[in-house]
Amino acid sequence: MGEPDWVRHAIWWHGYPLGMTGAYPADPAPGPHEHRLLRLLPWLDHAVRLGASGIALGPVFASTSHGYDTTDHFRVDPRLGDDRDFDTLVTEARQRGLRVLLDGVFNHVGPEFGHPGWLRPGHTFEGHGGLLTLDHANPEVRDHVTAVLTHWLDRGADAWRLDAAYATPPDFWADVLPRVRAHHPEAWFVAEVIHGDYAGFAAQTTVDSVTQYELWKAVWSSLNDGNPHELAWSLTRHNGFLDTFVPATFVGNHDVTRIAAKLTNPHHLPHALVVLFTTAGTPAVYAGDELGLRAVKEDRHGGDDAIRPEFPATPEDPFPGTDPAVLRLHQDLIGLRRRHPWLHTARTRIVETTHEHLTYESTSGDDTLVVTLNYGPGTIEAAGTEAVAGEPTTHLGPHGWRIARR
Repeated sequence: MGEPDWVRHAIWWHGYPLGMTGAYPADPAPGPHEHRLLRLLPWLDHAVRLGASGIALGPVFASTSHGYDTTDHFRVDPRLGDDRDFDTLVTEARQRGLRVLLDGVFNHVGPEFGHPGWLRPGHTFEGHGGLLTLDHANPEVRDHVTAVLTHWLDRGADAWRLDAAYATPPDFWADVLPRVRAHHPEAWFVAEVIHGDYAGFAAQTTVDSVTQYELWKAVWSSLNDGNPHELAWSLTRHNGFLDTFVPATFVGNHDVTRIAAKLTNPHHLPHALVVLFTTAGTPAVYAGDELGLRAVKEDRHGGDDAIRPEFPATPEDPFPGTDPAVLRLHQDLIGLRRRHPWLHTARTRIVETTHEHLTYESTSGDDTLVVTLNYGPGTIEAAGTEAVAGEPTTHLGPHGWRIARR
């Protein structure tokens, strides 16, 4: 079964609501009248101005702490609000033409989960004592997850991110997802898979998409190391995935150091974004990356807090660390992507790779864009004819970039 047609135009603005609204870790014990989910409403217009067509939400269900230790999949986290707040958010998003993706944690749950008989005794997620693994062979667990996915799609969601899907037996998803699609054939399911056989996983599980961590790593690593060959190799592998599925692409998310901080040379931020928006995939922008925020993920307790900050009440309020030029760059490149929806499934052909630059073509049918990325401090000649973004001429300056017609 192919992905729904609407996904061809999808560009997600991905946020982490518990952090954005100050619910975690700033205030883990809100009062009974908190409705923090509504704090996202002023930011919906920002997502539209950015050029996004949907909002991808991190966990919004009842949990103990960071949202990935779920206690009740059918309940909105009381730190965020209630069902009415969720319905309001979906309605307001709909009025702006934005679709809604939810983050579902079905590999593991928190210690306070209400069905201890559904757990695998002695099994935790990657050694985390507060994340207890569900027994995915249990028919009741399968029925429960089917019911949860269907329930929130019934309430207006369009899509699901399946957290830690790589740790869950593939036959679990192959059983559950077709049952959900029987009621919601237009729903889209993207699985979090960090490494391994992406294509094989997609085929075995019937998910529509898989998170493209290989390309994410190649983007920043090749730029930092001055090694265009690494990115060229990854783009060639990326082509192969399109035979099975269209990957979910990104250069930042709630689990990794922000791209502006990950790159050692700030002049290479446009290069990372150009790759994201000119190659095949369903792109997502992690909220705040488009503002130029810089934050480092650390391997310690609380190490995610910096990359999951509280946002101001409105986009117009002061937000330290933002850079208007980065926002304009995102808007320009997202606009280019929206004008060329064929890029969703475009094949990438490496034209030239040297020690200092990479040139590739993205093509679908008769449509082609030629991308040249200058990694070095010298000047080079870019490929293509009429420029559609970046340097207006073929004379590409130090660390320059250009998107052109063939």
